[in-house]
Amino acid sequence: MTSVEAGQIGHALVEFSLYGTFPEEDISSQQVAGRDLGPALESLDAARTKLEAEVHQINQETADDVNQWVATAKSLEDDINKTRSWANEIVRRSEAPDVSGKTIQEAEDKVNFLRREATYNQQVHHAMTSIKHVNELLDQVEQARDERRILDSLHLLEESWAALDGIPVSKSCRVMKLLDIRAFELKSAVHDVFDHIWNSLVQIDTEAGKVTVFEGREDEQMNLAEAVIGLKAYKEVDQRMALLWHSVDQALVGPRTKLESQEMPGVKVEGSTLNLSGKADKTVVSLFSDLEHIMTYLSERLPPELVHSLSNVMMPNLIPRIISLWLDSAVPATLKEMNEFQDIVDATRSFCNALGNLQFSGHEELQEWVDNVPRVWLAKCRETALDSVRLQLGQGLGVAKEIERVETQTVSQSEGRELAANGATPSGDDDDWGAAWSDGGADAGVDTQADHHMTEDDGADAWGWGGEDDTTTQPNMPKDEPVAEEQDPTEAWGWGEEETAETAHEKRAPNAKAPMPKTQTREVTLKETYNISSMPEPVLALISTILEDGASLVGSDGNPMAAAAAGLFSLPTLVLAMFRAVSTYYYALEDGGNMFLYNDATYLAEQLAELASKWKARDDLAPRAIAMLRLDNDIKTLHSFAARAYASEMSTRRTVLRDLLSGSQNLLQQDDLDSSDLEAQVDNATGHVRALAATWSKILSKSAWSQAVGSLVDTVASKLVTDVMDLPGIGQDEAYNIANLIARLTKLDDLFLPPGAGEDAMAATAEYASSWLRLKYLSLFLQSNLPDVRYLWVESELSLYFTVDEVVELIGLSFVDNARTREVVREIEGKPHPLGQ
Repeated sequence: MTSVEAGQIGHALVEFSLYGTFPEEDISSQQVAGRDLGPALESLDAARTKLEAEVHQINQETADDVNQWVATAKSLEDDINKTRSWANEIVRRSEAPDVSGKTIQEAEDKVNFLRREATYNQQVHHAMTSIKHVNELLDQVEQARDERRILDSLHLLEESWAALDGIPVSKSCRVMKLLDIRAFELKSAVHDVFDHIWNSLVQIDTEAGKVTVFEGREDEQMNLAEAVIGLKAYKEVDQRMALLWHSVDQALVGPRTKLESQEMPGVKVEGSTLNLSGKADKTVVSLFSDLEHIMTYLSERLPPELVHSLSNVMMPNLIPRIISLWLDSAVPATLKEMNEFQDIVDATRSFCNALGNLQFSGHEELQEWVDNVPRVWLAKCRETALDSVRLQLGQGLGVAKEIERVETQTVSQSEGRELAANGATPSGDDDDWGAAWSDGGADAGVDTQADHHMTEDDGADAWGWGGEDDTTTQPNMPKDEPVAEEQDPTEAWGWGEEETAETAHEKRAPNAKAPMPKTQTREVTLKETYNISSMPEPVLALISTILEDGASLVGSDGNPMAAAAAGLFSLPTLVLAMFRAVSTYYYALEDGGNMFLYNDATYLAEQLAELASKWKARDDLAPRAIAMLRLDNDIKTLHSFAARAYASEMSTRRTVLRDLLSGSQNLLQQDDLDSSDLEAQVDNATGHVRALAATWSKILSKSAWSQAVGSLVDTVASKLVTDVMDLPGIGQDEAYNIANLIARLTKLDDLFLPPGAGEDAMAATAEYASSWLRLKYLSLFLQSNLPDVRYLWVESELSLYFTVDEVVELIGLSFVDNARTREVVREIEGKPHPLGQ
């Protein structure tokens, strides 16, 4: 050992003697030889000399105050002696019979003065005595601190504070300031000693994961119960318990409750130490077992007052962690895992009871979780169901699936021919179904073109969708289904966009001819196909699973989750609401997404209606379970939602087409555009129609596709007709250019040719685009002279698509006003209904 190390030993002895500080391990663990004691004793002697010098200096600093106190005491003694002498003189004079009145008054004044002086002197004496007493108490506190008698120090400090408050001297007096400073310094010194004792009683090693609590130590005069008094004296009970919980959480509870850890440590009690040891499984039962070890250890070793305070800071942190990380994740989403979950519930209930028995409070939230397990499970089912819908939508629409709709209807002869012409096919082996309606077609004198226009949009009627008066029902929708309230119902089909006096007659015209008598009917089973995305099937499977769980709970009153049965039957409504809420966004990301959404929502509604029908017919369900299924409103809502999706898509596409044709401006009145530019605009519009037709052909059924594409074609046709009618005049060249534009537009006829049709086949465009023949007759008008115009009105079918006023207006725009023109106009006005319609 070197001399420097010997000096360190002397320094360690001085620090321990003065402040009770233990030396570091590298010094205390060294061997001390006899030769090392000399330097150490020299260090102690030097420290003592220094301490004596400090005491002497303090005495010198306070010498003036002490001398002043002595002088005051001597003066007080002199005053007392003088007072006694004066009192004797007064007594003597009072006994003399010859005392005058003046002498008596002087004696009384002197007596009053002496009384006041005596009172003042007594007060000074009391103050001096109190100061001396406080000083002596502080000396005792210092002595108790040095002897590590913390409780005695605290009691003496408390007594000195009370005595200090009772001194009848102003606090601004120097002696009072000195006493107050000394008391505060002693309090801090005692607190430092108390900290050391507390840390020796409660030892926590966060890195090693160890917690040790001693009730008392042989080398300390204070035990843990007495430490509570110290904590109360310093008002640090809650603060100290908060620090204790933070340390215990870092050392034990945190590592044990960290669910994402790959290896979970266990908790064991070894002697007086609670530590992490071994490995534990990640089950809730194992977690509560280890937590109970921790709680039992703390409850047995900490005084009840500390346990109560520890609960106030521990439970608000621990219980939510247990519920959010362990319990909520363990709640099953279906009844299949309910047996394992019941074990978790039992373990949680047992842990709550253990906390109560161990005097821990603040675990009401955990107890409430146990008491409301059915509600917790229902909430988990709700959360899982809604998340599954959202996640499924987030994965995209997936691979399309073809769905076949089969329906049996009684149709007339004309309806059968139209169905055959549109490519509708029968189900089963009725291979000659189309031929069955060909007999007598010509013999009956049926006008083929008139058949195509017997009804304005009868593609849906051929399938039994909508009655004779229901012209606003969506394709593939039941006839009693209300259309979307947010929009005009006719907008979903593209009708009524330009409801003017001119189009009013146009809508009446196709029904002008008397309907063909339905002398021959036949019951046929028809089928058509359409595509849905991958979304409806998972949603239906989810709803079916939820309903089956609800039905099983209704039939088992002994099941602890039976109270959640009614809530389960309400989940399909929430699932469908989630589907409607988020599907609009995700479907819009795909080409033709709104049409997929229309098909999917319609398919969901149909399948739910079928599920509800089968549910009511099941004999394996309790009557209460059958009655609890209520999907009617959801089915109606889905139909309305499908209608809104269809209407939204059609509205958007019609707007795009109008924009491609100059929007609100007149296509034919743009000075900066020549004929090639106009042709390009029309080609862009027709190209957009064809692109949409190609996309929708892979999604919609044939009838719905025909109506949707027909609505787009009708939008383009009506826009061009309206722009022509709004022209101030039509010259010969301009008429030729307009006819050329119409010819480019009418190439869209090929979209509506029957499957496998030849070159001479008639397109069914006019059946789905009410303005189509109006556009074609406008083209004929623009390419005709006056006699041809007369023929078109009187002999042909121009009157079916234009009113008298419209034709007269067109004549005024296209021909010079002369006698021949006026004659033709008079003849047309004289025959407003040349065909007798």
